[in-house]
Amino acid sequence: QVQLVESGGGVVQAGGSLRLSCAASGRTFSSYHMGWFRQAPGKEREAVAAISLTGTSTDIADSVKGRFAISRDNAKNTVILQMNSLKPEDTAVYFCAAGLTWGLTTPPGRVAYWGQGTQVTISS
Repeated sequence: QVQLVESGGGVVQAGGSLRLSCAASGRTFSSYHMGWFRQAPGKEREAVAAISLTGTSTDIADSVKGRFAISRDNAKNTVILQMNSLKPEDTAVYFCAAGLTWGLTTPPGRVAYWGQGTQVTISS
């Protein structure tokens, strides 16, 4: 199994930046596609970014394209979500996710492993 732990969340003013980190346990990290979902209060969990096994391909949701970037370091078993130009509508709990298949079209129910989530709050 894979255990995922997110960190880096917090409170930041609109226009600011945050860097979320997801640390994975074990040596199987490189066997999974990775991604980030977010869930705002009263809303469904939605995919915001995905990255392939080796990090060769990335997919960013239209709502955050140009502002967010995803990367992974398989040697360190980490995946990063760099968030720039943050907006109040980005406020949500952000979850790291791992799956055998991956992409922005992957629904939350098809994710194999979830992190506990980290709160990101953007003030206006």
